[in-house]
This record gives sequence, structure tokens and C-alpha cells, in this order.
Amino acid sequence: MTQQEWQDRYAGALMNTFGPPKLTLTRGEGAHVWDENGKEYVDLLGGIAVNALGHGHPALVEAVTAQLSTLGHISNFFASEPQIELAEKLLALLLPVVEEGAPAPVSKPGRVFFTNSGTEANEVAFKLTRRTGRTHVVAAEGGFHGRTMGALALTSKEAYRTPFEPLPGEVTFVPYGDVDALAAAVTDRTAAVLLEPMQGEAGVVVPPDGYLAAARAIATEHGALLWLDEIQTGMGRVGRWFAHHDSVVEEVSRPVVEEGAQQPSRNQPSRNQVTPDIVTVAKGLAGGFPIGACIGLGEAGRLLEPGNHGTTFGGNPVACAAALAVIATIESEGLLEHVTVLGQKLRDGLAADPRVTEVRGEGLLIGLDLASDASAAVSAAALERGFIVNNPTPRRIRLAPPLVLTQDDANAFLTAWPRILDEAMGTQP
Repeated sequence: MTQQEWQDRYAGALMNTFGPPKLTLTRGEGAHVWDENGKEYVDLLGGIAVNALGHGHPALVEAVTAQLSTLGHISNFFASEPQIELAEKLLALLLPVVEEGAPAPVSKPGRVFFTNSGTEANEVAFKLTRRTGRTHVVAAEGGFHGRTMGALALTSKEAYRTPFEPLPGEVTFVPYGDVDALAAAVTDRTAAVLLEPMQGEAGVVVPPDGYLAAARAIATEHGALLWLDEIQTGMGRVGRWFAHHDSVVEEVSRPVVEEGAQQPSRNQPSRNQVTPDIVTVAKGLAGGFPIGACIGLGEAGRLLEPGNHGTTFGGNPVACAAALAVIATIESEGLLEHVTVLGQKLRDGLAADPRVTEVRGEGLLIGLDLASDASAAVSAAALERGFIVNNPTPRRIRLAPPLVLTQDDANAFLTAWPRILDEAMGTQP
């Protein structure tokens, strides 16, 4: 069957919310996928930062198979071992840890609510903020938090919002990265400040150093919660478990210091380290199996009470087993270090072409700006050459490949990159 025939069947059976699919994929292995004609592609998008272990990873397959054969779905009248173990593991990963001899961080107890997706995790967090007795939320322009009515109310893009207004909530949007604008918007009526440590949907926009710490201070001053949306950035995507951690200065990204100056310690806490009140995660958490989580720290973890929220499938044993397998594999295969090193290699290689004006991001969440509005053409040229990339805006390309992307795959893409730009942009500077 041809791609056009598949598209016709798709159009006749599915709601037109995504437009025509670019491809019909039939199988995957690692960071590679194949279409219905047998053509192979390197998947540099990873299901939009979801397929942390790529496709068909044995550890994930084994965990899901074993759990489903033992205990599949139970209602939330009951608990399961994977559910409890995953909640404990997420809290252990989330709470800051520094090595012996370093200043002790402020650690808070926490509680987890499991959902099926990122937008649902943000719905939980939104309801949680209402339990403070306040209704005002400050969020950032360019942020993306989901498509349900509550999450959409927190997303600034007019094209997403307008067809569904009026939306719930009393939300003020401020420029991302602007501390003064944030400080002016937050008042003693504000329930929460909502930020992404990096804005993925906007093309991987990175805030200035100290921005999250300033947001923490502003929220604390006014008694508001600091809510970090780590749905795209969390779970190893940037070379750390959470992007807001940045808890040590790694060798591969140590700052340049002048001769004779004191070298920064490898274990030196970063000025970007903050302790939030709420963190939401999803996407890469279970490597493609649907799951999300809203994590409340300190008093925020106790704001929701019996009857305040619910879910049928959230926290089911199979999804939690999948997430535990993903986390264990990231740890056992040293993927955090791999992501850090390979991400730097990709960013350096992409930036070497003068038709790329800026490269941003950390680990394997990478955004770049082109010299002209050619991102759609670049994405199409890459696809033709067997590489899947994303064009979130007319000038921006986003990469979020599986964390198991190999050096060979990265080299193949960087070798093809100039020719991709030639075909899409010509030789324009």
C-alpha cells in the first residue's frame, strides 16, 4: 500500500487534528524507524522527547511483558508495588543531593500523583494551586503546558487558545527570562509561578543564568508556589534527571577561566539549582508507555485530599513498571553522561555551518535558529535523506532523539547536515 493510500485511510478514520501524517511507520529499533516501503530513518525527534530508550529496548519490553502477565490494571482502591516504588524513586531523584563536604541542600518531603500524560499532570498541578486559596497564576510567554482546558489556559499561544475561550483561570503571561517582568507580575494574590526550565515547544529556549533562582525568590517573597514543568526536559533529557537541578559543573561544560584564576569545583552547586514546590513530568518517563506525574514537595504535596482529584488509569502497574525500567536503564547504561557528551558534539557540529545563527539547549534537547524562514524545507530535506527532525517555528529546528542515540548516528547526521541545508536553503549566508 502506498503512502497516499495510507493517508487516505487515515483521513477517513481519524479526526483532522494533526493534518496529514508525514510517514506511516511500521517498526523501530533503537534510534531507527522504518516506513511502509522499508525506508530507514534515524529518529532525531524521539516521539517529541518521549522514546528515551528508543524503539524495542529489551529492558522496556521485558518489564512491560512481565508486569502485564502478572498484574495489569487495578483501580486506585488498591496499591501496587510498581506504583509505590516509582513514587519513591521519583522523589529520590528529584530531591537535591550533593556529595559529602558540600553545603547541605534544603530537602523537603514530597508526594506524587500519577497521570496518563503531561497535560493531565499539569491539570493536577493547576488544581493543586487552587487549594492554596488563591487563583492567580503567572506563566511565561512561549510556554507550552498541554491542550486540555486547564493546561491550555496556562499556555500563551493565541492560536491554541482563541478557539476555546473563555478558558479557566486568572493567568498573567510575562516574557520568558525577564526577571523584572516576573517580579512585577507576582503579587500576594498569586498562587503559583509556572515555568519550564527550558521551553521545548518554542524551539528550545534557554533562560539566562540565575532566572530560576530569581523566580524561586520572587515566589517565596509573595507566598506563591514555584511550579516547574519538566515534562519535556526531565528524566535525563538534558543530561541530568531534571533540568532545574544543574547540581554540579560537569567536566564537559566547565566554564573557561583566566590563567591563574581558581578552577571551579566539579562538585560545585550551580547558581541555577533551585528547589521547587511542584514538578510535573511525563514524556520520557516510561519511554513511550503513557504516564505522567505531578510531584508536590513540602506542603504542596499535602494540598490535595481524598476526593479532590482522580484517575482511572493513572499509576497503573504496567506504566509504573515501564518507568522503573527506563530509570534503571538510564542508570545502568550511564546514559546521563552519554547524553551530555553526545549533545555537545551535536551542538558543536550543527553550529559550524554559517547558515545556522544560534544553537541552544543541553544534552539531547537541542534547538537551532536558521538564517531564514526555511525550517519546513530543512525538515523535508532531512526526511528525504533519512533523518527525522522537527520544525517548531519558521526559523527553528528542534532535536530530541532517544537517549540511546549512537555516536555513529550522530556522525551520519552531522555529515549529511551541510547537504540538507544546501537542498533547503542553497548557499545563502
